[in-house]
Amino acid sequence: MANLREIRTRIAGVRSTSKITQAMKLVAAAKLRRAQDAIVSARPYAYSYRDLIAHLLSKVDRSTLPVTAERETVESVLVVVITADRGLCGAFNTNIIRHATQRIHGQWGQQHARGGVKLLCIGRRGFSHFAKRGYTILDKHVGLVNSAEIHDARAIMSDVLQRYLNGEFDVIEVVYNEFKSVIQQRVRDEQLLPLPQEEEEGSSKYRQFVDYIYEPSELELMEQLIPQHLNFQLFRTLLESNASEQGARMTAMDSATSNAKELINTLELNYNRARQASITTEILEIVSGANALKGQ
Repeated sequence: MANLREIRTRIAGVRSTSKITQAMKLVAAAKLRRAQDAIVSARPYAYSYRDLIAHLLSKVDRSTLPVTAERETVESVLVVVITADRGLCGAFNTNIIRHATQRIHGQWGQQHARGGVKLLCIGRRGFSHFAKRGYTILDKHVGLVNSAEIHDARAIMSDVLQRYLNGEFDVIEVVYNEFKSVIQQRVRDEQLLPLPQEEEEGSSKYRQFVDYIYEPSELELMEQLIPQHLNFQLFRTLLESNASEQGARMTAMDSATSNAKELINTLELNYNRARQASITTEILEIVSGANALKGQ
């Protein structure tokens, strides 16, 4: 059994770790409140914007818009992977990286084999993982998710959209964690470009009314609205990821704190047993010595 000094040292170390995880839990809880308020406020606007785009798409010929026309063959793909910059948030980063890897080798396996898949990594964890394994990284953005603003999403999406219009990519999709609750996040992959058919076929509040007359025309509106729509959808995914990260970190740190307390209880029990054994040994030695002197 370990000596008393080793056990005391370990108890002190675990207790110090417990204080750190408790503090990180409180910080994550404070950040989660702000992140949750942000995503709850952004979702109605994002979904309404998507419904409006879906309604307009039903009124125009998709082939007349470069961002909606399907390419005959998909030769090159850009996958936007949104992870955290730091760890200590449970399986948050692992789930994103695993799902993105499955997409690359599954859905886009043929393109990947020909070198036609590139990654845009938002977050240090995803970039570190894929860079070490030889994946082609188009660009990276570190320190962005936790403080993302709409102009950050606009800057990223502007470059991505231009590359798509120039024919550099045939499909662009994003992989991120969708915030469901404090203890639940869901990994999602969504196609950004070309605008997917699902948005057009989805239920829309605009379809339950009579047809609208648009001025200017639907096509002119689409040319102006689609870039803004893409900007905000990317911004929404950043907000979703931030809220998911804080929820995952708070849950992970709460679990770590509980485990540390259980470990401290176990170590204290071992310490008391070792101390009792040490006292018993000392008593036996004293009694044995006394008996030996009495015998002489």
